[in-house]
Amino acid sequence: MSRHLRRPLAAALAATLVATALLIGPVAPAYAHNVLRKATPAQDATLKKAPTRITLEFLQKLNPSFTTITLSDADKQQVATGEPEVSGTKGTVTVELPLANGVYTVAYRVVSTDGHPVQGSYQFTVADPTATAEPSPTASEPASTAAATPNAEPTASAAAASPAASSSSGGPGTAALLAGGGIVLALVAAAAVLLLRRRSTTGGNPAR
Repeated sequence: MSRHLRRPLAAALAATLVATALLIGPVAPAYAHNVLRKATPAQDATLKKAPTRITLEFLQKLNPSFTTITLSDADKQQVATGEPEVSGTKGTVTVELPLANGVYTVAYRVVSTDGHPVQGSYQFTVADPTATAEPSPTASEPASTAAATPNAEPTASAAAASPAASSSSGGPGTAALLAGGGIVLALVAAAAVLLLRRRSTTGGNPAR
């Protein structure tokens, strides 16, 4: 093949490649999946102060209706956060309560421009040296029960002793009254019997 034929062929091939690149170039980004570009707090970061906001930045704009960002602790319990605030390629949630020291997981789910759902997760750690560990409920319950037991026992003992004391103090008085009444009744009965005998004896002498 002569040089005169090669040059037009090479030029035509180059023009075809350029035209193909121009046609494919604008279409490729439109069908690319969305990707997490930046996160605050960053992945695997160790923070000395607990964050109050979590911001995720993606390559493509986010649709607020299809953007989900959640936060969970080391026990996989979800942490309360606000609804995602979407601004362009960024999505932000506000942490409603202070985070204790520990490992946390950020999970997200967004939709790409082509409608393909994209999801992922990463972790960060809170290690605040000034934070004080709160006692767990299971550890404090036995202590409170043990503390309450001595106070309850004297009360029960005092309540049990009160009826006994009242019974012992009232018992002799009641017995004495009953005994005295019995003696009086016995004396009255004896006097009545003697009186009847005397009357019967006196009444019988004139008849003889």
